[in-house]
Amino acid sequence: MPATPYSSEKIYGLDHLRALAIMLVLMYHYRAFKHPDWIDTVGKFGWTGVDLFFVLSGFLISGQLFKEIERSKGISLKTFFIKRFFRIIPPYLFTLFLYFGFPLFREREALSSFWKFITFTQNYGLDVMNRGTFSHAWSLCIEEQFYLFLPLLILVGIQTKMYRYTVLFAIFLILFSLTVRFITWNISVVPVMETDDFWKIWYMKIYYPTHTRLDGLAVGVMISFLMQYSLRFQRMVHNNGNRLFIAGVVLLGASFWICNDQASQGASVFGFTAVALSYGVILMSAVSRSSFLFQSKSYVTAQLAGLSYAVYLSHKGIIHIVQGVLDDCNIETSGGISLWVCFMACIAGGLFFRFVIEKPSAKLKYLILNKNRE
Repeated sequence: MPATPYSSEKIYGLDHLRALAIMLVLMYHYRAFKHPDWIDTVGKFGWTGVDLFFVLSGFLISGQLFKEIERSKGISLKTFFIKRFFRIIPPYLFTLFLYFGFPLFREREALSSFWKFITFTQNYGLDVMNRGTFSHAWSLCIEEQFYLFLPLLILVGIQTKMYRYTVLFAIFLILFSLTVRFITWNISVVPVMETDDFWKIWYMKIYYPTHTRLDGLAVGVMISFLMQYSLRFQRMVHNNGNRLFIAGVVLLGASFWICNDQASQGASVFGFTAVALSYGVILMSAVSRSSFLFQSKSYVTAQLAGLSYAVYLSHKGIIHIVQGVLDDCNIETSGGISLWVCFMACIAGGLFFRFVIEKPSAKLKYLILNKNRE
């Protein structure tokens, strides 16, 4: 029997985490532009914001499917894919239109092939050194692949009576990614460690591929499954919200120590797993009724969370354009004023996406879903 649903209402804690994730990413990517010196320190571990997004996606998307299974004893693939399509694809296609239609928007000189973006396979074989424009779409590729295969795997699990072993399968995926990174490090990375190709190979073979980055998604799915089906786990989470937060922060600190040199063997093999597990514990705190994260409502984090996808898509191009305009106006672009102007421009870009693309897409989505129910 499933446990009582942990919450059918909006969970403020998840807004806080989504806002944290996009701020981490912004700080990390801002280092690629002219910036204040302190950004190097603050943004050093900002790459983990993507891992936090993975944990959140694994938790939220699988949670929707698990609840649907308990409600209707199955999954409507048509409904699931319609919802995902209208949430993800229109803003993504508009961003591709900007990048391919307006070279001024490109933060660097070269793009990957259009077919790799449109098929969400850009994260494989991505030469970030020579085709680094819109390189951050690599994480969207992983998430789209996840959205495609997760409901299919769950349906297979239901048909084969393996659904009950979802947690074990999630653990297997974590260990699989860790093992693949270990093998890849020794086979592909070690031979080029003292060459100019090191970073290109490290990103291409370790950082970007889906099969090496399953940790966060698997952690999110595992937590979601346990919250849905284990009363004992659910009670533990709800009774220890603030303790879980402290434990998660301590674990994250240890993970940052492991990942202090992001491209070291320890970070490359074990770091992604450690970061995913740390954010998983913090996520448990965020959905715990006894946690300050769960109980604290914030307009700022709610808005940042709602804009996070649009900001993620557009922020590099916007920062590039804004700093170019500031340069033309003889305004210093490596200072704090430029940072705040760029940040506000990213928020404005997110709002543009919301009102011009996302809201009309959502209306069309509901029209189609309602028509299908008739």
